[in-house]
Amino acid sequence: MNVLKVPARTIAVFVLPCVLLYIGTVFIPILVSFYTSTLDWNGIGDAKFIGLANFHTLLFEDNNFWPSVRRTLMYAVFSIVEIPFCLLFAILLNRYVRKGSRLVTIYFIPVILSNVILGQLWKTIYNPTSMGGMLNGVLVQLGLESWTHSWLTEPAYAMYALYFVSLWQYFGYHLLIQFTGVQNIPDEIYEAARIDGAEGFKADRYITFPMIVPIFKISVVLAFIGSLQAFELVMVMTGGGPAHATDTIATHMYNMSFLSQKYGYGSAVATFLVVFCLIITVIINFIFNRVERKVT
Repeated sequence: MNVLKVPARTIAVFVLPCVLLYIGTVFIPILVSFYTSTLDWNGIGDAKFIGLANFHTLLFEDNNFWPSVRRTLMYAVFSIVEIPFCLLFAILLNRYVRKGSRLVTIYFIPVILSNVILGQLWKTIYNPTSMGGMLNGVLVQLGLESWTHSWLTEPAYAMYALYFVSLWQYFGYHLLIQFTGVQNIPDEIYEAARIDGAEGFKADRYITFPMIVPIFKISVVLAFIGSLQAFELVMVMTGGGPAHATDTIATHMYNMSFLSQKYGYGSAVATFLVVFCLIITVIINFIFNRVERKVT
């Protein structure tokens, strides 16, 4: 069979515009942000070069920074915890539900809605008053008055309320990814396993789980990196409050850059976030590469 050989120059003609666009929209802004992080600048007036002083303040003097990192990591951990349940649900849908893709489409609806809309919706649900708060109203009707709280204004509960909304919103997103991966496993493999006496969850253990690892990795990377950048939902529902109890790295960056007018310092937070996301991605890829080598 003759294989058409495309000249490297032709490939470059088609690839170069995308590469230039990617460099212009990703790499150049990152470099500009890193340069800005070395300045004492409010974003408007004259800038003063201060080297790595912003990073020193960030790492050793900012009392709100490391708590925001911890909350962001917890946000990411909670987002990953739901992925195994999405995989299990995808397997059950694929095996026992006819036209399960329709149900997956329904679960996917929250993903396509604006974070502003979802934030306002859940603010109403979490409203502490019995007249406007659906959640507290249901608890009262069930005789669980002691369980009612001001969900978004009590520091002990506000962040967990945001975690739950994020889990609810992206359940359909990860379910779709896992469901597609499960459906793409050839039926012939399961038929061969059935002849050898492996079916049901036994077949899942030796066939589905090993073959779904690359798809599972995609969900984990997207969930973790997306959670590290959590911003819109937090700003709409709590604005980082009460008393910075729901601040994430992204909201802290926004507050420093635009509310406190410390644009250089906010750029230092942004640079930390970029490097942090890169490190986490490398670690996740390393772990899953080892897992893939063991299961194959």
